[in-house]
Amino acid sequence: MTKSKKQTPQRDPLPENFDSLEEFWAFWDTHNTTDYEDFMEDVDVQINLRSSKIYCAVAKDLIAQLRAQARQQGVSIETLINFWLQEKITKAAHGR
Repeated sequence: MTKSKKQTPQRDPLPENFDSLEEFWAFWDTHNTTDYEDFMEDVDVQINLRSSKIYCAVAKDLIAQLRAQARQQGVSIETLINFWLQEKITKAAHGR
């Protein structure tokens, strides 16, 4: 009996650079990171689990409208709400 060598799986070459986030996402949406483990390095990461966020309830009937507005402006719902609140607070502080 002859021993067979472990076969290396076929994989697309890993691009040196991506021209855009969309190109990056498209690549990783269609490829598995486990096929590229030999390119990866160990890193030390420290995570602070304390959040500086406070969560507030939002009426269900507003969520669809918020989602549509956020999508139209290309931001998350959270970002949109924070922006609008900051605008309102600034206007209130200046008596407008």
